[in-house]
Amino acid sequence: MIEFGTGGWRAVIGDEFTRANIQRVATAVARRMKREGVDQEGFCIGYDRRFLSRESAIWFSQAMAGAGIKMYFVNLAAPTPQIMFTVKNMNLPYGAAVTASHNPAIYNGIKLFTRGGRDATEDVTNDVGREANALSQEDIHLVSFESALRDGLVTFIDPRDQYLDSIMEKIDMEAIRARRPRVVLDPMYGVSLTGLMTILFTARCDVDVINDRHDAFFGGHLPAPNPDTLRDLQSSVADHHADIGIATDGDADRLGIIDETGRYVSANNVLVLLYYYLLKYKGWKGAAVRNTATTHMLDRVAKAFGETCYEVPVGFKHISSAMEAHDALIGGESSGGLTVRGHISGKDGLYAASLLVEMVSVTRKPLSALLKEVSDTFGSLYMAEYDWALTHESRESIHEAVMVRRQLPDFGVPVLKTSYLDGCKVWFDEGFIITRFSGTEPRVRIFAEMPTREQARELVRRMAQFLQLPFEN
Repeated sequence: MIEFGTGGWRAVIGDEFTRANIQRVATAVARRMKREGVDQEGFCIGYDRRFLSRESAIWFSQAMAGAGIKMYFVNLAAPTPQIMFTVKNMNLPYGAAVTASHNPAIYNGIKLFTRGGRDATEDVTNDVGREANALSQEDIHLVSFESALRDGLVTFIDPRDQYLDSIMEKIDMEAIRARRPRVVLDPMYGVSLTGLMTILFTARCDVDVINDRHDAFFGGHLPAPNPDTLRDLQSSVADHHADIGIATDGDADRLGIIDETGRYVSANNVLVLLYYYLLKYKGWKGAAVRNTATTHMLDRVAKAFGETCYEVPVGFKHISSAMEAHDALIGGESSGGLTVRGHISGKDGLYAASLLVEMVSVTRKPLSALLKEVSDTFGSLYMAEYDWALTHESRESIHEAVMVRRQLPDFGVPVLKTSYLDGCKVWFDEGFIITRFSGTEPRVRIFAEMPTREQARELVRRMAQFLQLPFEN
């Protein structure tokens, strides 16, 4: 079955991620475009450096061309935000990136975008998924890639310059040139290197790079920038006496940060830092948007500046929609994705990284000092994050207990309220805990935020024990 989650359709290569299923998705998209009367406007597709990504983009294009859809094919592995930018810049009704983002190397997938370069909403992806699953092989009409190129149904494009220029126009490049920070980049064997190096070299930064070769197995690690995968970057920042270490996930829409002391800066803190910087140092105005599993420190910062922080379900499409509805300044999530008003509607690791380098340069303060400035002003909150792989049976058992019977353990602190909007979220006087199933992998995740690490971990321990999940503190 083809099933779209919060980050598009992702599946194990050779299991459900197959040429036949890819072409079913393409045919379903083509049929939707025809029903909407936009089939003559064209479609942009790009791909990352995963195994079979380019081939999958070709297979997708064969089915789209077979349905008479003009394809704009980004002919080099590219960041997902670059494809989103291109859909917006070319005013196309739809586009897609072949990527499984931060999933393990055995996965691949397709992220679908709609006009304006937005993540497709659930009604779009659910409709595409239903139609794709109902198609037979006889419903799919193919044109060879070579024929499609020859006949103009497929055109190679290279929108990289326009995309990078759009970022550099929004960044204070002169401030960075004056400060000339030293940066260590870790593209995690993904697609961000050329773009980030172009931006940073143009700003006259000193740049060192690790993990830059093409490796479809991502060096044996998850291409997800987190404390477990960024130890090489931490060491490299210390070795080079760098001002900042920047890592991006496999398709470069999310990032991870190491400060000048070699300490990992959580995605929650990165989001808070940037919001604080934009409000205080740049004097911008606007609300913040976060998903239900992201730090409530954003709420404190927003309130202090007379702004509002809006909460939405997990899935960046919800953040994008809320940002548009409220003309919000920044939106982000605890997994490392964020965007800022005036750029694309989706998350962009390259733009976020560039803005962080600008922040260090404009303030002339190291990241550790800026983090202390925030905590001195707004206090401290600590997030404990844990996840577990699930079998079908264990998933059903947890869903029955938490979402159907709505049973909860004794947390040891008074409960203020609960919500089942996206998983089960429980509020306390000083924090929260949320239990939800991943939208991209067969896993359950528990996040808790409290004033101390010990309090946050204790909440997770109690919930995990209640759900009979193994827990090591």
